[in-house]
Amino acid sequence: MAIRWGNYKTGPFFDELIEGRNKPRPAAKELCQYLRSLSDAELLDYKTAASSAIHVMGITFTVYSEEEGSIDRAWPFDIIPRIIDKSEWKEVEKGLKQRVKALNMFIDDIYNDQNVIKDNIVPESILTQSKNFLPECMGISPPLGVWAHICGSDLVRDQHGTIFVLEDNLRVPSGVSYMLENRHVMKRVFPELFEKYNILPVDDYPSQLYNMLCELSPRDVEQPEIVVLTPGIFNSAYFEHAYLAQQMGAELVVGSDLVVDDDDIVYMRTVEGLSRVDVIYRRIDDAFLDPEAFREDSMLGVKGLMRAWKAGNVGLANAPGAGVADDKVVYAFVPEIIRYYLNEEPLLENVPTYKCINKEERDYVIEHIDEMVVKPANESGGYGMLIGPHATKAEREKFVRLIRRDPRNYVAQPMLLLSTAPTLIDTKAEGRHLDLRPFILSGSSVSVTTGGLTRVAMRKGSTVVNSSQGGGSKDTWIVDMEA
Repeated sequence: MAIRWGNYKTGPFFDELIEGRNKPRPAAKELCQYLRSLSDAELLDYKTAASSAIHVMGITFTVYSEEEGSIDRAWPFDIIPRIIDKSEWKEVEKGLKQRVKALNMFIDDIYNDQNVIKDNIVPESILTQSKNFLPECMGISPPLGVWAHICGSDLVRDQHGTIFVLEDNLRVPSGVSYMLENRHVMKRVFPELFEKYNILPVDDYPSQLYNMLCELSPRDVEQPEIVVLTPGIFNSAYFEHAYLAQQMGAELVVGSDLVVDDDDIVYMRTVEGLSRVDVIYRRIDDAFLDPEAFREDSMLGVKGLMRAWKAGNVGLANAPGAGVADDKVVYAFVPEIIRYYLNEEPLLENVPTYKCINKEERDYVIEHIDEMVVKPANESGGYGMLIGPHATKAEREKFVRLIRRDPRNYVAQPMLLLSTAPTLIDTKAEGRHLDLRPFILSGSSVSVTTGGLTRVAMRKGSTVVNSSQGGGSKDTWIVDMEA
């Protein structure tokens, strides 16, 4: 039986495509009509075509297991896109630009005057106990005052349709290559839909990224030498590293390909000898970036890289130390940070967040642990957290002990009723929870991708969207209804 929207169940959730009485939202009307016209056989053909395109294009991600080690898997993709009206997206875009501007000002302040601490906006203990604060960065102010050149902020929508920022990723945010490839797959599978809809493009991201990186070059040259520094082929995001390097026309390098000479300049080893490097888009965590400055046992980084960066001889994106604002406890202070630096009210709200360092808030979290999502300050990928309503009594008791032992390391949030979108399960459309990761580039100006990477929890009832834990993705269409 083909898709019949009258049978689609939205439940208590806000659905991205379908509103009350099972009517398509205005921006999704043509898409829903088109999908309704397809037979089961045609839907399966389109699913097969998308899977074949993903295979031919080599779109993979790496997962790890104790039993099998690292495994490359085809990118999980759903052919029903998520649609957002351009008029709504423009407001989201303004909020993201405001947020990233304030976060960069916060990071620059933290490594210099620390006025945000002196003025009691953020407690000093947040800084002194931060795993991502790098004393080696004190006194440094990078070009343009920008530390987080590439940011991926995760957005969610609650049952009322309100968009919240769930977290900010400012260290080495990943996923943008999948956003780009999702669009390529959809264009191959549904070319006719792109003729009917005015869908805003995402294809210019690599050129925007390249131009922003060029601004970081210490040399005034027409074509700076830009490299993408990867941990190597076994990293879960290696596909993305290689993809972005290829799209920008940049060299993809590992740490052993680079050397810092006595002149504190970074060079790349080539068959013709050493060649100067101007900008490094690094996809390696701070701790492994330079064995001279951080972990001595790192085989991934470049000895002397921090010296070269401090001397102003190489641009680094993102800057070392930017992760101090990646902390989920710092996240809880972002609304105050925006008011402090910009004297503006936040345009995008945080999810209500309880800071376990505060005794009253901690006591409330412990008392209501069965209602809370508890997150460690610096984990990512959905690991190390507790989803209280779905946890066992033993798991909840374990987290109570963890919170009491190290309250600085935890925040808690009420369980949101995350929005859903129709997702093709066999040949039926079923609602699945999702989030959205737009990417924000900061240089002499700030730009936001038109949409982003929509991640979807493929398991019924699940809110875990990470691909490493069974999640998939959708193409995200920002549609101009007025064009």
